[in-house]
Amino acid sequence: MNRLTEKIFECVPYVNFTSQEVANLFPGSRDRRFGLVKRAIANGEIIHIRRGLYCLASKYRKESINLHALAQHIYGPSYISMESALSWYRWIPEAVYTLTSVSFKKSKEFKTPLGMFSYTRVPQKVFYTSVERLIDEAGNIFFIASPMKALADYVYAHKRDWIGLEPIVKSLRIEQEELESVTIEELNMLIANYKNRRVQKFLKGLKRDLKL
Repeated sequence: MNRLTEKIFECVPYVNFTSQEVANLFPGSRDRRFGLVKRAIANGEIIHIRRGLYCLASKYRKESINLHALAQHIYGPSYISMESALSWYRWIPEAVYTLTSVSFKKSKEFKTPLGMFSYTRVPQKVFYTSVERLIDEAGNIFFIASPMKALADYVYAHKRDWIGLEPIVKSLRIEQEELESVTIEELNMLIANYKNRRVQKFLKGLKRDLKL
């Protein structure tokens, strides 16, 4: 096992780590650190995710990697939303192969050895309105939109001219029973949070159709 891999395994609590954490463990020559990282990648002991971000290869991990938590490290501030959030809550039946997030910064996509990560900038007054902070059993933290916020973000990102309940049932195959958990308080909060006209029309139409 490479010295770097061994040190990361012993000292870093999570499976992903940054160049800064490598520098903390190996102070001194930058070239020496680069050589350690390069050899570990060549040996298949660590995986290069994006510039300055790595993770241990599967056989060296203490636990499985949480891609939802990793998404925040790849590009942030961000939260899981749209198709990925709707799939997480089992509101849509389809499998999702790209992890979709909303970002505070400009839209970007990252193709990594662990999968595709897509980030869409969605303008809003308060970024984390209706976003939940979750922690998995390994202590990994990630942020995920509520189903209604995920739908609002979806309408914005895909420029859907949806007004109310019918299009989400037909297009996304969301069961109407799932929408029984939606509250007038959350809808009003989201209506106030988005300035986009498409999103406003959609949320107000949904509020009308759900008789809230």
